[in-house]
Amino acid sequence: MLSGCEFIRQSLELHLFFARIMKEHSFFLEISFTPRDSNYISRADAFRMKFDKILAETIRLSNGVVGNNVLESGEVVTPFTLKAEMASSYFTGIKIPTTLTEAETQLEGSTSIINNTMLEERVCMLNERAMELTKDLALFKNKLLSDVLSCRVFTANYPLLIDHIMREARFYLKLVKRLQNREEIDIEREAYEQEVFWNRIMAEHSKFIRGLLDPTEEDLINKANNFSNEFDELTKEAIEKSLSISELTDDSLKATKDIRKFKAQGTEGLVECKIKSIIIPLLGDHTLREANHFLRLLKIFKHNL
Repeated sequence: MLSGCEFIRQSLELHLFFARIMKEHSFFLEISFTPRDSNYISRADAFRMKFDKILAETIRLSNGVVGNNVLESGEVVTPFTLKAEMASSYFTGIKIPTTLTEAETQLEGSTSIINNTMLEERVCMLNERAMELTKDLALFKNKLLSDVLSCRVFTANYPLLIDHIMREARFYLKLVKRLQNREEIDIEREAYEQEVFWNRIMAEHSKFIRGLLDPTEEDLINKANNFSNEFDELTKEAIEKSLSISELTDDSLKATKDIRKFKAQGTEGLVECKIKSIIIPLLGDHTLREANHFLRLLKIFKHNL
């Protein structure tokens, strides 16, 4: 059974990463609809603001509690996050609360054991709120995907992207449920499961980037396509377990380091208006943070396997 200290730390670290991811998913959905579908715009906007509140509460509880390795990984914020938010807010007219990003840059980590009954109770309640909201968001995404595939709704997002973000919401929900049940982690099982999930996510990021770049950006399109093929193969190997978990982790680690560099350069190019595309800057930073998160997990797996 997970100790109270680990329950607090792991829960807050998970929300610091995923609550921001969920609020950005809601933002990406919100800006993709036509004026006719104002009901979908309103619902996506409401989800975005509710996840802002989840993230704000997480930030308040996290200072001096979460691990330095998480805060330093680039999965919470990157050097580009604030500028990407400001640019995306400018382009869309949607007010993104950059104060949350500024607060996250000020968070301090801890290497000591936190044993606080009151904090544990607050984290438990936060988990319940996050699970309920994420469950509702996943259902919203599922309904949207059904409407898009049956041509009842038009959106500027690929159907695969909607499916992609729905899977991320369900994965987040599953991980919070595990924590709420105080489940201990089996490293090998967790490694295979996470690598199947995140290698597929990295492959799909590559496909989205490839499809959203201007056709004249041939070099970037080719690089994205190569990453797509590489991560598709890694996903297949993870599903089939055709490699030992140690070999798979080594290969995934190398590929993720490479794509993280590609995404960092791409995000910087988007923020500085040096890349021709229809990629909103915050989407670039979003995919970079997910690569940073996966990279941190892979390092943990490599150390413990």
